[in-house]
Amino acid sequence: MVHPLVAALEDAFQQVRGLNEPLSERLKFVADCVREKGPDFAVAVDKFVGRLQSARAGEGAPKLGEPMPNFTMPDQEGRLTSLDELLARGPVILAFHRGHWCPYCRLNMVGLAEIEDQVRPAQIIGISAEVQHYSRQIRAESGGNFPILTDVGAGYALSIGLAIFVDEEMSRMIEGAGWDVPLYQGGTSWVLPIPAVFVVNQEGIIVTRHVDPDYRRRMDVEELVRSLDCFRDTAGRPVGGAEQVQERAGLA
Repeated sequence: MVHPLVAALEDAFQQVRGLNEPLSERLKFVADCVREKGPDFAVAVDKFVGRLQSARAGEGAPKLGEPMPNFTMPDQEGRLTSLDELLARGPVILAFHRGHWCPYCRLNMVGLAEIEDQVRPAQIIGISAEVQHYSRQIRAESGGNFPILTDVGAGYALSIGLAIFVDEEMSRMIEGAGWDVPLYQGGTSWVLPIPAVFVVNQEGIIVTRHVDPDYRRRMDVEELVRSLDCFRDTAGRPVGGAEQVQERAGLA
């Protein structure tokens, strides 16, 4: 039997996924649904996010102007993909998300799919700790053509300071709603990435950064599109490298 809160969130997701509204408004609709249909869950989330903000979670993740560490991860079909290989083809947008079970992440992936053509020559790359079965699910739902990579055990996110351990209270609330995060990730631990966006130029340098420990907020896709002007000349044609550095950070 589906948990009442999960059922309400599914309805909310379906209502707003295709709306011609900013991503922030669609995310707020879901957050408001949580407060109305699951007030105890909402209070637990507020406390959890507050602790992350107090600890400045994600602050140690790679900064603007720094190189993005290389990685090799399997995509949704199990094909190994490295950052170096991706950068050889063009700039990269790395979008870290929590997984297919999270309605905020689902909306985020939908929003990225909506701008996929607009951001070229940049390549959108989704990353989560979920196994391929669930990566294929969120990818198909989003309607996007970009790959979703599996960060096995959240090892890469941990190595760059972009992962958090979910405490007992919050993990109990998530599990009680019917979301088995360790199962989705093919393990036993409660480790999740902090939702984040890094735009990396072909030299491997971060030119746009958005990291926010409050997973209910994401970088607006319109803002992401604007941040990519550094890859186009004055006539709007793609250029090979970044000519400016921009920051889009949501740390409290």
